Amino acid sequence: MKEFRLSAWPELPTVYHRTAYRRMLSDMSHRYLTVAALVSVSGSRRQEVRAFVDMLDARGVLLSRECPAADSAFASLQPLGSWLRRTFAGGSGGR
Repeated sequence: MKEFRLSAWPELPTVYHRTAYRRMLSDMSHRYLTVAALVSVSGSRRQEVRAFVDMLDARGVLLSRECPAADSAFASLQPLGSWLRRTFAGGSGGR
């Protein structure tokens, strides 16, 4: 699965002058988003979002990358796990 982000703000054709498309552009200008996230943010159908992403890609204003691994839901806890390991493993050695 891929995530997408804008590299530049494009001029949109008249077909894409709806708030939903501008909302997607705004969000993609700040961070990488998947098609599923864009569907959720915009309220548009998946097919419409996919066509919009394809249009942006054809214009050369889209960056894409592969999504992080499936266990990324726990990636935010990694610093906590590291801290716990250092704290409890390091603290028991001297006592």
